[in-house]
Amino acid sequence: MSTDDKRLIAFARALEERDKGNQFPFVVFHQKEKKIIGSTRLMDIHFLHRKLEIGWTWLHPDYWATAVNLECKFLLLSFSFEELKALRVQLKTDENNIRSRKAIAKIGGQYEGILRKDILRDNGTSRNSVYFSLLDNEWERAKINLQGLLQRKLMDSI
Repeated sequence: MSTDDKRLIAFARALEERDKGNQFPFVVFHQKEKKIIGSTRLMDIHFLHRKLEIGWTWLHPDYWATAVNLECKFLLLSFSFEELKALRVQLKTDENNIRSRKAIAKIGGQYEGILRKDILRDNGTSRNSVYFSLLDNEWERAKINLQGLLQRKLMDSI
């Protein structure tokens, strides 16, 4: 099965979960180029406990190391903390995905630890997940940092 096929299946499942109110998937649409370049979602939502996860984020490799991921995370975190009034936003990644781990830490995610055999991959192997979180009382500092990172990244692209 191709990567594109897997993404289509994953997105179809995300839409099913959206219809149940469990997840809110988003496409990442590049306005200037008029094309979809990735996806992300709000998931594992617990309104009672005011917490959720940002995850299942992927971008086409042409957009890695651009402002796109920073802007997506800024918008999702702003919405989570300022509109939904979340107390906790969690992010997780494969323990072997060093690029993702660095990106999460860069936006203010606090390392919490590794859950062993947390997720089964499509091929049946187990994945260990590295967990990070941002808390409501950390958001203002992280927001200022994210705005600065985003501004520098946008300036670099001019």
